[in-house]
Amino acid sequence: MIVEYERTMSIKLHSDIASVRLSADDISSRVAELAQQLSRDYAGKDVVLVGVLTGSAIFIADLVRAMSIPVSFDFLAVGSYGPDAKISGVVKILKDLDSPVESRHVVLVEDVLNPAMARRAEYLAEVMRARRVASVRICTLLDKPDARTKAGVTVTPDYCGFTLDEAYVVGYGLDYLGNYRALPYIGVLKPEVYGGG
Repeated sequence: MIVEYERTMSIKLHSDIASVRLSADDISSRVAELAQQLSRDYAGKDVVLVGVLTGSAIFIADLVRAMSIPVSFDFLAVGSYGPDAKISGVVKILKDLDSPVESRHVVLVEDVLNPAMARRAEYLAEVMRARRVASVRICTLLDKPDARTKAGVTVTPDYCGFTLDEAYVVGYGLDYLGNYRALPYIGVLKPEVYGGG
């Protein structure tokens, strides 16, 4: 199915996607704005962007390429989901950083801050503080503040691409059971795919 979009752009829609929420152009423009903001805020500072795998990989790659200051990046892999995509309640570092971060300014980069990911980001921020970083902030592509508030999670991002509260969105790194990450847009997943309908 082809969905005609504004700016005379057409998007080939995956059969499991109900609708496109954010086009590739929407995402690209906002990532460029975030990169400019980060470049201003960290000008003259030793900053490292730390992506939380796997969801943030596409986002952080585009982000660092759009920044106008010297920046390095690294990745953490964290386990917090079981094989059926239910929250396990346990956060553990599966892959640690390759380089030390002491005295550096760390920006944790997440794909989405829903209640579980916000708790995970809070835990990782504490881990970074224990490593004596100069500062730690959180940057997320998507924020789900209503869901976080309902769950009693108080962590908020310092940098946010978009605020979305749709039940399940995928694409541009966001997945469902490992699928849909490579979609160039962010789309609403059909409820019947994840058992929500």
